[in-house]
Amino acid sequence: MNVIVVDASVVAAAFLIEPYHETARGILTSGRTLCAPDSLAAEVGNVIWRRSTRRELSDKEAECLLADILRLPIHYTPSAALAGVALPMAIRTGRTVYDCLYVALAVEQGSVMVTGDQRLVSALAGTPLAAYVEWIGQTSGTS
Repeated sequence: MNVIVVDASVVAAAFLIEPYHETARGILTSGRTLCAPDSLAAEVGNVIWRRSTRRELSDKEAECLLADILRLPIHYTPSAALAGVALPMAIRTGRTVYDCLYVALAVEQGSVMVTGDQRLVSALAGTPLAAYVEWIGQTSGTS
């Protein structure tokens, strides 16, 4: 599979020292086609903002970090194009629409979404959507 959907937790982990940092970096540099809903930029921006408000990053570091992330070769899909599938999925699974945007994109692409959100993976276990979601702790990052 050459296409992979990455969520904000994976992108943030690649740029910030977090668990699975190396795996996340491996995913982003694997040469695979990276895809995400366009909401990824706002979600990662929010993670950076939180780190900045806790003084873990200076304002300049936060701005440079977001600029670096926005230069990643990620193919963005408009959230509006996925929302019609994501909302019913969210209602059925009890997960947020934000999470389901990524899952909907993985389904549309016939690929897998990699996430650092173990609760999402657990919530979808045993459902047909489980085949489209993979926890970063169980991926090699480059396969």
